[in-house]
Formats: sequence, C-alpha cells, structure tokens
Amino acid sequence: VQLVESGGGLVQAGGSLRLSCAASGISFGINVMGWYRQAPGKQRELVAVKTSGGTTNYADSVKGRFTISRDNAKNTVYLQMNSLKPEDTAVYYCNAHIVVAYEYDYWGQGTQVTVSS
Repeated sequence: VQLVESGGGLVQAGGSLRLSCAASGISFGINVMGWYRQAPGKQRELVAVKTSGGTTNYADSVKGRFTISRDNAKNTVYLQMNSLKPEDTAVYYCNAHIVVAYEYDYWGQGTQVTVSS
C-alpha cells in the first residue's frame, strides 16, 4: 500500500495551495480518506476527512477556508486550501482508513506547507 502526496510548498499569507494524494495497492474500498497535519513541537491533528459516502469533517480552524474532495474510483483525495495563514504551516499527511474485519490506517510520507507572513 502506498500513498503519494503532492502539492505542498511555500506561499504567502492569503494565498492558496492544492494538495493531492493518490493511494495504490489497496484491494478494498477506502472507508475514510483525508488529511492530518503536524507543526513543529505539536501533535498531529485532523485537518479534514471524507468518507466514501461523502460525509466530511473539518477542523474548526480550517472551516470555510479548506475544501476536501475525493475520487473514490481513483482512490484519490484532494485538499484545496485558500486564505492560508502562517499558523497553517505544517507537514501535511494523507491518511487512508480501511475497515475490513479489522481497522487499518495507512499514511503518506508527508508534504511540507509553509505560509509566510
């Protein structure tokens, strides 16, 4: 199983970035797919996730600014990030959560997002 992220980078405050994550090597449907982030010295936190049925969950800090979308057929998830703030600076990780008898979590390698003030 492999999750490959792309789209991170350096952007000024108020700018936008779009992250993409493609999962491969998964034989079953992915129940929940989404994004987490970890800033230096902080714990990893949920940013946004989306179920295969379309239900979404966003961190309060990104509501109204970030939008998660997903292509179930391609096992791909996207994160459109608008109105970025310096506090959004973190390594962003893609996650695939699968429930087949047991629960499995797969993670991407992470992509750096840096927002300058």
